Amino acid sequence: MPLTPPIFILNGPNLNLLGEREPDIYGHASLEDIRLACETKAKALGRRVDFRQSNHEGVLVDWLQEARSQACAVILNAGAYTHTSVALHDAARALAIPLIETHLSNPSARESFRRRSFISPIAQGMVAGFGVLSYLLAIEAAHALAKTRETEHNSEET
Repeated sequence: MPLTPPIFILNGPNLNLLGEREPDIYGHASLEDIRLACETKAKALGRRVDFRQSNHEGVLVDWLQEARSQACAVILNAGAYTHTSVALHDAARALAIPLIETHLSNPSARESFRRRSFISPIAQGMVAGFGVLSYLLAIEAAHALAKTRETEHNSEET
């Protein structure tokens, strides 16, 4: 049986500072803690994750483009680029696989500039405000959406 493609979990700027930066907003878990929790959750569902972080917008665009052929779904926490990046919007729009926007905090409950997302209009959904649990819930959603796509694809082949 062939190995199924991973769920890409892409993290944007400053998320490498989790656990140190504004723990009252983002919690005390490090990005490494989140990666380990995501790997454990995905494994329990029979999935793999490809977990990445970059502070550079272009690198995130490259990874979204790579996901088009290498992933079964994308979970994107674009950090501050959520509110500013048309480039990420355009790259994500080119995906033919499920995209789930994820945030540790609830952007709608924060500063007004965080209430606009360039990702939300093209994502299948958003999970936000639950800390690390946001990622784990997003994995469940990504798994379910990918499984539906895989079942539909297999039905079309027969």
